[in-house]
Amino acid sequence: MSSEVNPTIVLASTSIYRQELLKRICPDAQIESPRVDETPLDQESTIACAERLSIAKARFVAEQKTGRHIIIGSDQVAECEGRWLSKPGTPDNAVNQLEHASGKTAFFHTGLCVWDTNTNRYHSEVISTEVRFRVLEISEIERYVTAEDVLGCAGSAKSEGLGITLLDSILGPDPTALVGLPLIALSRMLRSYGVRLP
Repeated sequence: MSSEVNPTIVLASTSIYRQELLKRICPDAQIESPRVDETPLDQESTIACAERLSIAKARFVAEQKTGRHIIIGSDQVAECEGRWLSKPGTPDNAVNQLEHASGKTAFFHTGLCVWDTNTNRYHSEVISTEVRFRVLEISEIERYVTAEDVLGCAGSAKSEGLGITLLDSILGPDPTALVGLPLIALSRMLRSYGVRLP
């Protein structure tokens, strides 16, 4: 058996959803809070924003570290027919977002960055998921927003919970990307840095 030890892995996120996902493959990962302004830039696309913020989060935490660490940054930005679907923050905003998405297709773009503090080299990419909402009645939306904590969920549709009942279909390369951390791409990136998985 090999005695090689994996480098310290750090998730640059306070999202409980990302923490829970990462525990599947890196149960000993550390958690750090990145201080990054998430305001989109002028004329920035949702895809570019997701990638820029995932890199910025990884970079912020990497700059605080000494010794070898592998830092994971991630950010998700959603859009539906030209409208950005951010974290709603209030129940009224959540209802408004879901009314807009009713019967339409939304795209959830999840940026991912893995940063090696030894070399300051990083890999980043964006994994996109196409989500088709069924036609929703306002009473359904209101019941859902009352029942599910969606205020911190981009697009207000928590697919890993009751939000799955709002959807007609999900199309994408990695089901965990929609939840907030694409584990298939992450596993590939971590292996490229010498992290042993499983």
